[in-house]
Amino acid sequence: MFDISFMELLVISMVALIVIGPERLPTVARTLGHLYGRCRNFVYRVRTDIHNEMRMEELKKMQSSVEETADSIENSVKQSIDQLKTTVNDVKAEEKLSTYSSIASSPHADSQQPTSNINDSSHNTLDKERK
Repeated sequence: MFDISFMELLVISMVALIVIGPERLPTVARTLGHLYGRCRNFVYRVRTDIHNEMRMEELKKMQSSVEETADSIENSVKQSIDQLKTTVNDVKAEEKLSTYSSIASSPHADSQQPTSNINDSSHNTLDKERK
């Protein structure tokens, strides 16, 4: 953290020994050690909080991008479903029109069905006579 060499630490400790005195130096050193530890813990907590906030921001951005992607996929699926429905409805309408137009355009539409019924009944009577 600080760029202090061994010689600088030696000079600081000699000055502290002279100024504070040998009786109070251990208690002062202990107090400074506790303050230094508390300061390090405080810096560590602040750094951790900042890191956590940055991760939360990243997660929120990722969540919003995932939600946008999900919405776009949902919209595209809905559009595809709507297109399929309209295509199916168009095909059904065309089938109905072609069925109605083929029935209406047939010149002997009414006469064909009774003849087939007549032919069926005549076949039935012929079958009965053969037995």
